[in-house]
Amino acid sequence: MKPSLVLAALLAAPLTGAFPAPQEAAALAFPGAALQKRDHALTEAQAREAQALAGTPVRPSAVAFEATRGGVRVGVAFLDTHRVRTLDETVLVAVGADGRILRVELVAFREPPDYQAREPWLRQFQGRRLDGDLALKRGIRPLSGATLTAGALTDAARRGLALAQVLYGIHP
Repeated sequence: MKPSLVLAALLAAPLTGAFPAPQEAAALAFPGAALQKRDHALTEAQAREAQALAGTPVRPSAVAFEATRGGVRVGVAFLDTHRVRTLDETVLVAVGADGRILRVELVAFREPPDYQAREPWLRQFQGRRLDGDLALKRGIRPLSGATLTAGALTDAARRGLALAQVLYGIHP
């Protein structure tokens, strides 16, 4: 292969492992905000409510980054680790004070790079709220060649919005 083609292929390839740390991902969603990491242990009632809202299983614990500016909460971001195909990915789902997604950011992806969602595809979650349109083939476009990734990310977005409602009372 010609050196110029090798360079072009390297530049086009995803930087596997070049993900932001969770706190950095939260800072991208809430620039200039103070961030406080908080571990939540959900009660059975909270877990049931979040699962009913999300329409997908919810773990009994959650890691959140609470974002404040001038002492006012401007949103919260949740880490969501889940299985894609045979391996895990971790994503940060940032929810604004208006109950809409601000950002979905990958912080770890262990599947082959071909199955990874790219930034342009992830941007379609911005502004979404927890409703029937937050679903594949409705408001979320499928991800060609990575259907399991698209489903896993959509479920994570739904869980993040549900946890924002249940744990923080953030509604659209």
